[in-house]
Amino acid sequence: MHDLVNDVLKWEKFYVSGRLQKPVCILVDTMDVAELNLANLKAATSAALLLLPSEFSEEDLYAKICSLSYMGDLRMLFAEDKNKVKNIVGGRFDSFRSLYMPTLKEYAVDGLLTLPSSNDSGGTIMQDHGLSATRSLVFSLPQSLRRHMGAKLGEKHRLSPTGRVIHEVIVPSRAEASKCMQKILRRQVMVSSARQAVAGVLSAGGMNAARYLANKMSKAWKSRV
Repeated sequence: MHDLVNDVLKWEKFYVSGRLQKPVCILVDTMDVAELNLANLKAATSAALLLLPSEFSEEDLYAKICSLSYMGDLRMLFAEDKNKVKNIVGGRFDSFRSLYMPTLKEYAVDGLLTLPSSNDSGGTIMQDHGLSATRSLVFSLPQSLRRHMGAKLGEKHRLSPTGRVIHEVIVPSRAEASKCMQKILRRQVMVSSARQAVAGVLSAGGMNAARYLANKMSKAWKSRV
């Protein structure tokens, strides 16, 4: 449970946190993970916004959020349906909206984006691409990710009103911030997916794992022809 909470709040491995960024059914929740996951959903929204243009649709946003945990996933190269993200969002659009609309409304109040006036899912969302808005989005990312970004882009330190030292990532431009974040996430996902692939072989056995992989590759091939 400690590892789960760490991943949800800090994206230490970006494995469970990535799964919980999509609509799921929680059967047992002894640590109020659903409540903790709100921070994960907000961070996922910030990460997706950094990767999106100044104008996009609500469906584009959910697709980008959904794709975060697949960037760098080795299985996506040969063993996954190329339409997987599109199918997930298309089949659960209303569930995605219920998860993320509270954060979108909060960001709209903060002036980071403008939501369409109607409840139409095809309406255009516009976001501020300025440096100030970019810094706000970066500051909303999990601690582990910001630490890695700070190591590459540089950091500055300031004191909070309570005397706590706050580490802020230096954001030279939106393009550099989004590129840096994407590179870090891709590496995290690649390591996690490789670890899970090995764990799957060890736990399921070589024959079962080979049969499972063959089925996945067959579905992936059909999606590409």
